[in-house]
Amino acid sequence: MNIFDTGDVRLHYRVDGPDDGAPVVFANSLGTDLRLWDPILPLLPKGLRIIRFDKRGHGLSSCPPAPYAMGALIGDTEKLLDHLGVKDCVFVGLSIGGMIAQGLATKRLDLIRAMVLSNTAAKIGTKDMWADRVRAVQDSGIEPMADTIMERWFAAPFRATPEIELWRNMVVRQPAEGYAGCSAAISGTDFYTPTAALRLPVLGIAGSDDGSTPPDLVRETIDLIPGAKFKIIRKAGHLPCVEHPQEYADLLTEFLESVGHV
Repeated sequence: MNIFDTGDVRLHYRVDGPDDGAPVVFANSLGTDLRLWDPILPLLPKGLRIIRFDKRGHGLSSCPPAPYAMGALIGDTEKLLDHLGVKDCVFVGLSIGGMIAQGLATKRLDLIRAMVLSNTAAKIGTKDMWADRVRAVQDSGIEPMADTIMERWFAAPFRATPEIELWRNMVVRQPAEGYAGCSAAISGTDFYTPTAALRLPVLGIAGSDDGSTPPDLVRETIDLIPGAKFKIIRKAGHLPCVEHPQEYADLLTEFLESVGHV
C-alpha cells in the first residue's frame, strides 16, 4: 500500500508490473475503490505498468469535507501521475473515472496517449438528481440506497449470485462524505465542448443493461471524438469489468495492441 500527499489530500495508490512497462492508469467509479479492477488484471498482457488509485473520499484515501469539484479530482490525478513520472499512458476511466479521464486529457495531453471511456459520459444525470442523492446520503448514509445502486450497477443474473454481496459491502463502506463529495463533482460537470475538441485514440465501452450510463448516453459522448471506437458488452450493467472480466480484458487488450502500447 502506498500513500501520496498532494498537499490537499492523501491518495492511496498501487503500482503493479515493471517500472519500465508501458503505463496503464485505471480510475474507478463512484462508490468503489481500486479493487474494482481486480477481476481483469490477471487477464491483461504481461509487462504493463498498471497504476490504480482511490480518488479522494474513497477507499484508503483521505476524505476532505464535501463538496468536491471535478477540477480537484482531475488535479489529484495529475499530481499523482507527475509524482510517478508517468507520460503517454493509456488511461482507463469508468463512470466518474471516465470524466476524470476526459478532463485530464483536455488539460494534460502529454500524460495520456490514448484512453478508454467506460460506462461514462461528458455529462451524467441532472443537477436536481444529484442534489437529491447528496441530501439522501447526508441524511441517512449510503445503506438505504444500496439495493437500488446494485440494480443500476449489475444485470439481473449477476445480482442473483453470492458475489453481489462483495460489491454491496464495498459501496456501503465508502465514506458518506466522500460519496456525497464526488456526487457533487459529477453534478457540476459538463464536458461536451472540451471532449469534442480531443484528438487521440479512444475506445468507448458500455453495458447493455447499465442503469447509470445507458449505452446511448455513452455512445453520444464517444461520437464527439473523431475516430473513436464503441463497444457494447451484452448482459452487463455499469461495471462490466466485474460481470464479464474476460470480455472486458479482451477489449482492452485489442485496444492496447491497436495503439501500439503492447
